[in-house]
Amino acid sequence: MHHGLFWGGLGRITGAYYRKLKQSIGANIAIYSAHLPLDLHREVGNNILLASALKFSAAEPLSHNEKRLGVSVATELDLGELVNRLREVLGRDPWVCASGPATARHVAIITGAAGTLLEKIASLGFDTFVTGEGPHHTFALAEELKMNLIYGGHYATETFGVRALAAKVATKFHLPWCFVDHPSGL
Repeated sequence: MHHGLFWGGLGRITGAYYRKLKQSIGANIAIYSAHLPLDLHREVGNNILLASALKFSAAEPLSHNEKRLGVSVATELDLGELVNRLREVLGRDPWVCASGPATARHVAIITGAAGTLLEKIASLGFDTFVTGEGPHHTFALAEELKMNLIYGGHYATETFGVRALAAKVATKFHLPWCFVDHPSGL
């Protein structure tokens, strides 16, 4: 599980939380959750694996004020080709605001809901930002900043690490595993 059951903090276990936990405990299922560490991991992280799936071989860690955010890619890639690669990798049409250069040269990739970081990403010199989702106002902001903004879907951009981590743990400990794909469309 990527986002976990207790996103807003631990509280009373009632309703849907109770039913999920009761069913899991009753079936002797262990639940493991890792959100930001899995996004940022250098080997099995969502950011680096999405960059790799997009055929970017030289992705570098992207940090700001000593805080890791995602990955940075220097490239010379036609924006249409980047969108096509993303469509193929994610299995869905990404939402695109093509307000930057036709050739992506400096791409930031931050999986999940990082759209609120658009202005910060622009200030760091990126011309193209690939993330999962963001607020509605980022469309106009991307136009004003002359940035390419690509939303691939929160869920769709955050399944790479979970699968890679499960495969790695399964191999090391000789355990069976499966990925239960349950896309939200967001």
